[in-house]
Amino acid sequence: MQLSDIDYDLPEVRIAQKPIEPRDSARLLVALDTDNVQHLQVKDLVSLVGPGDVIVVNDTRVLPARLMLQRRTGGTAEVLLLEQRSPDHRLWEALIRPARKLKEGEILEYFGKRVVRIGPRTEAGDTFVVEIIDEAPLALVNRIGAMPLPPYIRGSLQDGERYQTVYARRAASAAAPTAGLHFTPELIDAITATGAQIHRVELVVGLDTFKPISADNPLDHVIHSEMYNIEPSVIEACTSANRVIAIGTTAVRALESAGSTGNLSGRTNIFITPGYEWKIVDVMLTNFHLPKTSLLLMIESFVGKSWRQLYTTAIEMEYRFLSFGDAMLISREKN
Repeated sequence: MQLSDIDYDLPEVRIAQKPIEPRDSARLLVALDTDNVQHLQVKDLVSLVGPGDVIVVNDTRVLPARLMLQRRTGGTAEVLLLEQRSPDHRLWEALIRPARKLKEGEILEYFGKRVVRIGPRTEAGDTFVVEIIDEAPLALVNRIGAMPLPPYIRGSLQDGERYQTVYARRAASAAAPTAGLHFTPELIDAITATGAQIHRVELVVGLDTFKPISADNPLDHVIHSEMYNIEPSVIEACTSANRVIAIGTTAVRALESAGSTGNLSGRTNIFITPGYEWKIVDVMLTNFHLPKTSLLLMIESFVGKSWRQLYTTAIEMEYRFLSFGDAMLISREKN
């Protein structure tokens, strides 16, 4: 496989810079049958589901994990918290900038207050272990941290809750499960009224899921692991469902990790690529993803090479792409 197999031309104008209002007015490209593509809105999902459908969302909450700090030498530094490494929330895996200049043991400050101590590099090589120097680390992060919006989003959000799903619970993730951003409480109620069930899983979203692949053969890419947790009742519901509809690739990763390993919690480094034997998910609601990412490998594994025509159609019809963009509803290709 070549990197060009998951590359496409994404015009900058198609990258959504702001979330749409209301949330469920986002456009929805429906391709449950590749020969019959429909152009609806996310709120129309209620007409596409019913009894026997189990809809699974990832209820992780985004931590305001971007810390803009100062070096004692007078320069600035950015620490992006990715995942906690200790139960007391003091130790974290983090991306830091400027990585080459910052040294192990260096202290970073926030307006004169000691905040972060730089630790060693992790086994991954591109991240570090950092220590938050405060008696209440999470409270400090919530006070001084900013939402870790993707780098292709210019500017900031006036309302940080627009980078959270309406059903988000525990703050732990470094990025939002963006397909879920389209849901409103009213849409959830309407879906439930059809007889479809909605269940929750948690997968702590890291940046590697969205990170561009640099290997010439994308199958050689090494994906980082992420924490997930699924209640037994969710798997039971999926087992008896007519269709399992996963909202977003992170819900997919959690479900298929459980289906592949039998473990309902722990760390997963599942790398879903063409040829993968799907265990649980039948239908996926997902946003449009960056070129050259592992997410496109997952999409091709799910629907085959028809993803490219779907993306071409979406661009031609001026759909909005990436985190604040529109979505598509796709059905798994049958072998």
